[in-house]
Amino acid sequence: MFTRLFGKPKEETNTLQTLGKLNETLEMLEKKESVLLKKAAGEVERAKEFSKAKNKRAAIQCLKRKRLYEQQVEQLGNFQLRIHDQMIMLEGAKATTETVDALRTGAAAMKAMQKATNIDDVDKTMDEINEQTDNMKQIQDALSAPFGSAADFDEDELEAELDELEGLELEDQLLQPVKPLPEGKQPARPLPQKKQTADEDDELAALQAEMAL
Repeated sequence: MFTRLFGKPKEETNTLQTLGKLNETLEMLEKKESVLLKKAAGEVERAKEFSKAKNKRAAIQCLKRKRLYEQQVEQLGNFQLRIHDQMIMLEGAKATTETVDALRTGAAAMKAMQKATNIDDVDKTMDEINEQTDNMKQIQDALSAPFGSAADFDEDELEAELDELEGLELEDQLLQPVKPLPEGKQPARPLPQKKQTADEDDELAALQAEMAL
């Protein structure tokens, strides 16, 4: 187990070092390719000069060297392609390894959590919570219930006594004497309904006239 735990950083370091070495080699090959391309271009210019000077032999030698440089450039291009391919493979393998390690870590954490909280513990905890809730409800009911002498009172008898008191109060109000009116004042009389009756007759006549039309 400890070998696995302490081996991963070393493997990751080796992968990074390898990628770094490949990147350095790639940069070196690119520099060499650039130099060879410049040399090939230079040979072409020299061949043109020798051709203008009617030195055919020297011009041909320049073109031969140009082709040799081009062959080296092609070879360097193949080397760069192989290095690119190797770097892509290493980066893909590194990403795969990191993904697997992350999944393995998540699975181990999930397993540990499931082990710490199994279904029996959950059921036991819920039973304890329900029991505590029931106990607290019983305590609250006991505290809110009447106690002492008030607990012996009959609710029906109290309601009957209240109805009796309300009946006595109403009887007292009915038996109170009527107060005499002050002198010069007469009791209010209802307003005559003559005007209201006339209005109703007018409305009825108008309605009958509309119906006749």
